[in-house]
Amino acid sequence: MRVIDYITVSFLVVPIIIILINNLLSKHIAKRISFYLVGAAAVLQIAASVADFFLLPYYKLHEYKFTLLWNIDNPDSEYFAVNSLSLVILFCIGFVTFISVLIAKHTIDRKKVSYVNLLMTLIFGMNGMLIVTDLFSLYVFLEIVGISSFVLIALFKSETGLEGSFKYLVMSSLASIFVLTGLAFVFMHVGSLQYENISKYILSGHGSSRLYLMYAGMILLIAGFATKSGAVPFHSWLPDAHQSADTAISVLLSGIVIKVAGVYGLIILSRLFDGIPAVNLTLLVMGTVSIIVGALLALKQDHFKRIVAYSSVSQVGYMLLGVGAGGTLGLLGAVTHIFNHATFKCTLFSNAAALHEQTGTLDINDMGGLHEKMPVTGFSSVTAFLSTAGIPPFSGFWSKLLIVMALWMNDFKVFAGIALFSSIFTASYFLRLQKKVFFGKVPNKYEYVKEIGGSIKYAEIFLTIIMIAVGLAFPLALLYLKGRGIL
Repeated sequence: MRVIDYITVSFLVVPIIIILINNLLSKHIAKRISFYLVGAAAVLQIAASVADFFLLPYYKLHEYKFTLLWNIDNPDSEYFAVNSLSLVILFCIGFVTFISVLIAKHTIDRKKVSYVNLLMTLIFGMNGMLIVTDLFSLYVFLEIVGISSFVLIALFKSETGLEGSFKYLVMSSLASIFVLTGLAFVFMHVGSLQYENISKYILSGHGSSRLYLMYAGMILLIAGFATKSGAVPFHSWLPDAHQSADTAISVLLSGIVIKVAGVYGLIILSRLFDGIPAVNLTLLVMGTVSIIVGALLALKQDHFKRIVAYSSVSQVGYMLLGVGAGGTLGLLGAVTHIFNHATFKCTLFSNAAALHEQTGTLDINDMGGLHEKMPVTGFSSVTAFLSTAGIPPFSGFWSKLLIVMALWMNDFKVFAGIALFSSIFTASYFLRLQKKVFFGKVPNKYEYVKEIGGSIKYAEIFLTIIMIAVGLAFPLALLYLKGRGIL
């Protein structure tokens, strides 16, 4: 076996091994080392995805196919595959998991073993979604992600946690019904759920007399994955789930889960049904509405985590615009924004954890002047705000620029204009948040508040450096991608 074989298999094997170790150890030892196990798994995933990304051009491959226990050379054999797109998102999963563990060391004191088991199951599900090559397997791993997320939200059995998890369960179940029914319609029309077979069938133009089955399937699949991503009008579950969950879990939900469970599914659909313009137009309209509605709702919130949650609804809209724009540039913009969104959302939820730990509240109306007391948190929050708003030279600027360029070059000029104009809304709700939390006079009750220490502070510093460094170095990344022929 080549090195790349071992690396790619690790995306499925490592989470299972961590779960086994975590449960075979005595409860006392497991509590002491469980976070270190997850941290090690996250670092391994980051290293594996980076290694695979550079090994693909070394082996002159655009996609690497592999199996676990069967022969890939057999006719009609099922197989897994990784490519540049899936490897970037696999990297994001490891990255967000690492940040979640840093925050969990401060915020999670009990049920550590359960948290680790569920987190590894969640990673297993997300990794599986990214390497499968048929829609039914995608659905199976999507269900693993949904169930793991539901239990994580309800893990500590608080009243708000149970309420948020119930709303997530209802909407997630509805999305699952949409997806499974959509798969049935596609299978009845095509006779297969393999990505490759669906693409060939659509390009060949067969089965035009039963196109109603394909369109019905597409509508249901788009609705299902849009619900998982929290896009408008399927966004109602997202703010409650983010607010009620522990902040370490909110990092996972906003930082990566909605992108893998929702946006990635929509990317797959846009590539499978590339010859059907209605798919792209639907994503463009949904993305535009999500950007505006999410930003306007964020303006009305007084809870720090709800503002960040509604901001996620808005930022998912930009990803959908990139996917809907089509072409390599649009997809690159969407995937880059997935990474950037993971970075600045992890930063903002780290800020939320720091503020809650030090002040005991996340109501922005009760705060003020905290940049004097918590300079690291204040600076990282401003950096995340500027990146989210797409202000250069921060990382968020480049992904939004690529998305707008893709829209403009593909003659979606109206959508490009709306995407540019909507940055004003992003700036508005974050300026309001910054003013109420970090500027003005410090309330008397927070006179003795000081900067948080430990892993949360390290996470804030680490993420801030990444946002600045990626923003400054991104032109070099574009040159590298052009050299590889991706651009």
